[in-house]
Amino acid sequence: LKEAEKYQRKEIEINPDCATAYSNLANILRDLGNLKEAELSYRKAIEINPDYAEAHSNLGITLKELGKLKEAELSTRKAIELKTDYAEAHSNLGITLKELGKLKEAELSCRKAIEINPDFADAHYNLGIILKDLGQLQDAEISYRKAIEINPDYAEAYSNLGMILRDHGKLQEARLCSEKI
Repeated sequence: LKEAEKYQRKEIEINPDCATAYSNLANILRDLGNLKEAELSYRKAIEINPDYAEAHSNLGITLKELGKLKEAELSTRKAIELKTDYAEAHSNLGITLKELGKLKEAELSCRKAIEINPDFADAHYNLGIILKDLGQLQDAEISYRKAIEINPDYAEAYSNLGMILRDHGKLQEARLCSEKI
Protein backbone atom coordinates (compact mmCIF):
# COMPACT_ATOMS: atom_id res chain seq x y z
CA LEU A 1 0.00 0.00 0.00
CA LYS A 2 2.88 2.38 0.68
CA GLU A 3 3.96 1.92 -2.94
CA ALA A 4 0.39 2.59 -4.14
CA GLU A 5 0.31 5.73 -2.00
CA LYS A 6 3.53 6.95 -3.62
CA TYR A 7 2.14 6.45 -7.14
CA GLN A 8 -1.17 8.08 -6.24
CA ARG A 9 0.63 11.13 -4.88
CA LYS A 10 2.62 11.29 -8.14
CA GLU A 11 -0.64 11.21 -10.10
CA ILE A 12 -1.92 14.15 -8.04
CA GLU A 13 1.31 16.07 -8.80
CA ILE A 14 0.74 15.50 -12.52
CA ASN A 15 -3.00 16.19 -12.42
CA PRO A 16 -3.86 18.27 -9.32
CA ASP A 17 -7.48 18.85 -10.43
CA CYS A 18 -8.39 15.15 -10.61
CA ALA A 19 -11.00 14.35 -7.95
CA THR A 20 -10.64 10.62 -8.57
CA ALA A 21 -6.92 10.77 -7.79
CA TYR A 22 -7.61 12.41 -4.41
CA SER A 23 -10.35 9.90 -3.66
CA ASN A 24 -8.10 6.98 -4.59
CA LEU A 25 -5.35 8.38 -2.36
CA ALA A 26 -7.87 8.71 0.46
CA ASN A 27 -8.89 5.05 0.03
CA ILE A 28 -5.25 4.01 0.34
CA LEU A 29 -4.67 6.26 3.35
CA ARG A 30 -7.77 4.85 5.07
CA ASP A 31 -6.51 1.32 4.44
CA LEU A 32 -3.19 2.35 5.98
CA GLY A 33 -5.03 3.64 9.05
CA ASN A 34 -4.25 7.29 8.36
CA LEU A 35 -7.84 8.46 8.83
CA LYS A 36 -7.24 12.17 9.35
CA GLU A 37 -5.24 12.50 6.15
CA ALA A 38 -7.80 10.33 4.33
CA GLU A 39 -10.52 12.72 5.49
CA LEU A 40 -8.61 15.67 4.04
CA SER A 41 -8.07 13.88 0.74
CA TYR A 42 -11.77 12.98 0.41
CA ARG A 43 -12.65 16.60 1.19
CA LYS A 44 -10.26 17.75 -1.56
CA ALA A 45 -11.91 15.33 -4.03
CA ILE A 46 -15.32 16.79 -3.08
CA GLU A 47 -13.99 20.35 -3.38
CA ILE A 48 -12.93 19.53 -6.96
CA ASN A 49 -16.14 17.62 -7.76
CA PRO A 50 -19.00 18.41 -5.35
CA ASP A 51 -21.23 15.82 -7.08
CA TYR A 52 -18.84 12.91 -6.42
CA ALA A 53 -21.20 10.56 -4.55
CA GLU A 54 -18.58 7.90 -3.85
CA ALA A 55 -16.25 10.45 -2.24
CA HIS A 56 -19.11 11.71 -0.03
CA SER A 57 -19.92 8.13 0.97
CA ASN A 58 -16.30 7.21 1.69
CA LEU A 59 -15.85 10.43 3.63
CA GLY A 60 -18.87 9.36 5.69
CA ILE A 61 -17.24 6.01 6.46
CA THR A 62 -14.00 7.74 7.47
CA LEU A 63 -15.80 10.28 9.65
CA LYS A 64 -17.68 7.44 11.37
CA GLU A 65 -14.35 5.70 12.04
CA LEU A 66 -13.05 8.99 13.51
CA GLY A 67 -16.08 9.16 15.80
CA LYS A 68 -17.60 12.16 14.00
CA LEU A 69 -21.01 10.51 13.70
CA LYS A 70 -23.15 13.55 12.92
CA GLU A 71 -20.75 14.65 10.17
CA ALA A 72 -20.68 11.07 8.89
CA GLU A 73 -24.47 11.05 8.70
CA LEU A 74 -24.52 14.31 6.74
CA SER A 75 -21.83 13.20 4.30
CA THR A 76 -23.52 9.86 3.66
CA ARG A 77 -26.90 11.54 3.20
CA LYS A 78 -25.26 13.81 0.59
CA ALA A 79 -23.99 10.72 -1.26
CA ILE A 80 -27.54 9.33 -1.29
CA GLU A 81 -28.95 12.68 -2.44
CA LEU A 82 -26.52 12.59 -5.38
CA LYS A 83 -27.07 8.90 -6.17
CA THR A 84 -30.38 7.66 -4.77
CA ASP A 85 -29.80 4.04 -5.80
CA TYR A 86 -26.45 3.81 -3.95
CA ALA A 87 -27.00 0.66 -1.88
CA GLU A 88 -23.65 0.85 -0.09
CA ALA A 89 -24.36 4.40 1.10
CA HIS A 90 -27.82 3.40 2.37
CA SER A 91 -26.29 0.49 4.30
CA ASN A 92 -23.47 2.65 5.71
CA LEU A 93 -26.00 5.30 6.71
CA GLY A 94 -27.90 2.59 8.57
CA ILE A 95 -24.87 1.71 10.69
CA THR A 96 -24.10 5.38 11.37
CA LEU A 97 -27.71 5.99 12.40
CA LYS A 98 -27.55 2.92 14.66
CA GLU A 99 -24.50 4.37 16.40
CA LEU A 100 -26.41 7.65 16.80
CA GLY A 101 -29.21 5.72 18.50
CA LYS A 102 -31.68 6.21 15.63
CA LEU A 103 -32.53 2.51 15.34
CA LYS A 104 -35.82 2.68 13.43
CA GLU A 105 -34.34 5.07 10.86
CA ALA A 106 -31.27 2.84 10.66
CA GLU A 107 -33.49 -0.17 9.96
CA LEU A 108 -35.24 1.69 7.13
CA SER A 109 -31.93 2.70 5.60
CA CYS A 110 -30.64 -0.88 5.54
CA ARG A 111 -33.94 -2.12 4.15
CA LYS A 112 -33.60 0.47 1.36
CA ALA A 113 -30.11 -0.86 0.58
CA ILE A 114 -31.55 -4.38 0.32
CA GLU A 115 -34.41 -3.15 -1.85
CA ILE A 116 -31.84 -1.64 -4.24
CA ASN A 117 -29.55 -4.68 -4.13
CA PRO A 118 -31.12 -7.83 -2.65
CA ASP A 119 -27.79 -9.69 -2.94
CA PHE A 120 -25.84 -7.19 -0.83
CA ALA A 121 -24.61 -9.37 2.04
CA ASP A 122 -23.30 -6.44 4.12
CA ALA A 123 -26.72 -4.77 4.08
CA HIS A 124 -28.37 -7.97 5.36
CA TYR A 125 -25.67 -8.26 8.03
CA ASN A 126 -26.05 -4.60 9.06
CA LEU A 127 -29.83 -5.03 9.20
CA GLY A 128 -29.29 -8.04 11.47
CA ILE A 129 -27.21 -5.93 13.87
CA ILE A 130 -29.90 -3.25 13.99
CA LEU A 131 -32.75 -5.73 14.42
CA LYS A 132 -30.85 -7.41 17.26
CA ASP A 133 -30.51 -4.02 18.97
CA LEU A 134 -34.25 -3.48 18.46
CA GLY A 135 -34.90 -6.81 20.20
CA GLN A 136 -36.22 -8.43 17.03
CA LEU A 137 -34.05 -11.51 17.38
CA GLN A 138 -35.93 -13.80 14.98
CA ASP A 139 -35.72 -11.17 12.25
CA ALA A 140 -32.05 -10.59 13.06
CA GLU A 141 -31.45 -14.33 12.72
CA ILE A 142 -33.11 -14.27 9.29
CA SER A 143 -30.92 -11.34 8.21
CA TYR A 144 -27.72 -13.06 9.32
CA ARG A 145 -28.76 -16.25 7.54
CA LYS A 146 -29.42 -14.28 4.35
CA ALA A 147 -25.99 -12.62 4.58
CA ILE A 148 -24.42 -16.08 4.93
CA GLU A 149 -26.49 -17.45 2.04
CA ILE A 150 -25.12 -14.66 -0.17
CA ASN A 151 -21.58 -14.89 1.21
CA PRO A 152 -20.86 -18.31 2.75
CA ASP A 153 -17.50 -17.03 4.07
CA TYR A 154 -19.02 -14.17 6.12
CA ALA A 155 -17.35 -14.83 9.49
CA GLU A 156 -18.98 -11.91 11.32
CA ALA A 157 -22.45 -13.06 10.24
CA TYR A 158 -21.70 -16.58 11.51
CA SER A 159 -20.48 -15.13 14.80
CA ASN A 160 -23.58 -12.99 15.35
CA LEU A 161 -25.91 -15.78 14.24
CA GLY A 162 -24.14 -18.13 16.63
CA MET A 163 -24.72 -15.75 19.55
CA ILE A 164 -28.44 -15.51 18.79
CA LEU A 165 -28.73 -19.28 18.46
CA ARG A 166 -26.81 -19.78 21.71
CA ASP A 167 -29.09 -17.33 23.51
CA HIS A 168 -32.09 -19.32 22.26
CA GLY A 169 -30.63 -22.60 23.52
CA LYS A 170 -29.85 -23.91 20.03
CA LEU A 171 -26.39 -24.98 21.14
CA GLN A 172 -25.66 -27.54 18.42
CA GLU A 173 -26.47 -25.04 15.66
CA ALA A 174 -24.53 -22.31 17.49
CA ARG A 175 -21.50 -24.61 17.67
CA LEU A 176 -21.70 -25.17 13.90
CA CYS A 177 -21.63 -21.41 13.39
CA SER A 178 -18.54 -21.04 15.57
CA GLU A 179 -16.78 -23.66 13.46
CA LYS A 180 -17.29 -21.46 10.39
CA ILE A 181 -15.51 -18.48 11.92
